[in-house]
Amino acid sequence: MKTFEKYLSLWVLICIAAGILIGKFLPQIPEFLSRLEYAEVSLPVAVLIWLMIYPMMLKIDFKSVANAGKHPKGIIITCVSNWLIKPFSMYILSYFFFFVCFKSFISEDLAEEYLCGAVLLGAAPCTAMVFVWSYLSKGDAAYTLVQVAVNDLIILLAYAPITALLLGIGGVHIPYNTLFFSVTVFVIIPLAAGIVSRISVIRKKGKEYFETVFTNKFSEITNIGLLLTLIIIFSFQGGKILENPLHIVLIAAVLSVQTFFIFAFAYLWAKKWHLPHRIAGPAGLIGASNFFELAVAVAVSLFGLRNGASTATVVGVLTEVPLMLCLVSIVRRTKKYFKD
Repeated sequence: MKTFEKYLSLWVLICIAAGILIGKFLPQIPEFLSRLEYAEVSLPVAVLIWLMIYPMMLKIDFKSVANAGKHPKGIIITCVSNWLIKPFSMYILSYFFFFVCFKSFISEDLAEEYLCGAVLLGAAPCTAMVFVWSYLSKGDAAYTLVQVAVNDLIILLAYAPITALLLGIGGVHIPYNTLFFSVTVFVIIPLAAGIVSRISVIRKKGKEYFETVFTNKFSEITNIGLLLTLIIIFSFQGGKILENPLHIVLIAAVLSVQTFFIFAFAYLWAKKWHLPHRIAGPAGLIGASNFFELAVAVAVSLFGLRNGASTATVVGVLTEVPLMLCLVSIVRRTKKYFKD
């Protein structure tokens, strides 16, 4: 393992601290960056995520995408864990923690708001960063693309009715501009760029050069992009973290339990079904990761920016990268227990 990757956890902590300090003492920086936004998606973060996804898209060819459909088990695990288990387990765990375990620290009204935000997160499986987690865990790029595409289609049909059912409210709607913009920026554009680069380089230099030289040029981009993303995300919320640290920690604890639960459910199911590690890893990670841009947009539109539901979805943004890096580490360390 390279020195940079070996101490990645340390760099993550440093970047989190740097982001919080920037948000507290240099608020003009996140204030400027926050204005660079479209459809609730931060454009600076979008650029960084695009750079992180591009190296994985280089590995995808149309033949491998077509073959992915011939092996539906990983897709079945993804769909069941994301849509039949995850939203409901999020509701149950959130209710238990906010209304029972944390009753002494959180008022009932605020607990209700945090519950709403957690459910909005739980019903929104990731469509962007999961490519990064799959890449870091040596996942099958083509299969991950198919899993993400299936989830994108299901979101259109299932997100609004599931959240309305669990929250007991009407008027839940999908901010289609956020969804379509995210899919375009995080899936379609990097996929097209990866395919064009792949065809062009292979045609000019050959497949061996592409696989051994060209792709290696981007080996550190993903990690560097992750660290810069952390700094930006935590700088946006640095003030809120320092003003109310206890509630942030309590919400993060609930989201962490849910993240590890849904990951274990999907990952162990994949192990039980004897799936290859390159498919099992992304199957577990895609359920654990959240489409936080969508959740934040819905929370703000339904409840307002200052509501506890919006706060809970923002905590989902803050916990996403550290938690998922932990799960990526678990996936990589447990590869020996799966077939190739």
